[in-house]
Amino acid sequence: MKTWAQGYFVTGTDTDVGKSIASAWLMLRLAADYWKPVQSGSLENTDTQIVQRLTGCEASRFHPSTFCLSQPLSPHESARRDGIAISLDDFSLPSCHRPLVVEGAGGLLVPLNDQHFMIDLIRRLNLPVILVARTTLGTINHTLLSLEALRLRHIPVQGVILNGPDNPANFDAIRTYGKIPILAHIPTLGSLNSTTLAQIHPFESIG
Repeated sequence: MKTWAQGYFVTGTDTDVGKSIASAWLMLRLAADYWKPVQSGSLENTDTQIVQRLTGCEASRFHPSTFCLSQPLSPHESARRDGIAISLDDFSLPSCHRPLVVEGAGGLLVPLNDQHFMIDLIRRLNLPVILVARTTLGTINHTLLSLEALRLRHIPVQGVILNGPDNPANFDAIRTYGKIPILAHIPTLGSLNSTTLAQIHPFESIG
């Protein structure tokens, strides 16, 4: 069984909240490997390829997805259109000698099949969660709902990474009402690469 120090599951309050950017930052910060269990959408510019490009890390540190689905849809629908059935039994953590950053698809209640959601995959993999959220309007509600769903299932949450323009009032609200540390803030960067990401320092200890 993996211990907490050996990896994190990176999930988001929604799609397009910056999970891949946060995952790239964590890879650099933790000297970690990366794994995207379910890739939905373009197979020519996958999240794995994006994270590899952002970090500049060697290909050996990126583990192949269990499912690569062709449609940019929820995994359950993309799998249906590809004629694939996703089962939780298909997933197991890849073997690696570094910490592992696992990036989910969409948010916590994105369906994988008729019975299971992304949050069920998180429970199966038994890694603590790092939740990625926007800094902008609506983030308080989405972040608190996501934290509640995780806590109801007794899934440990390491903290929140906020992605976007500086918004101290929202930062304070998430800390206070979510009773959760904000691990880092990734601001809007003019250039996204390993150099600019490495210059972002955590607010709290990670790993």
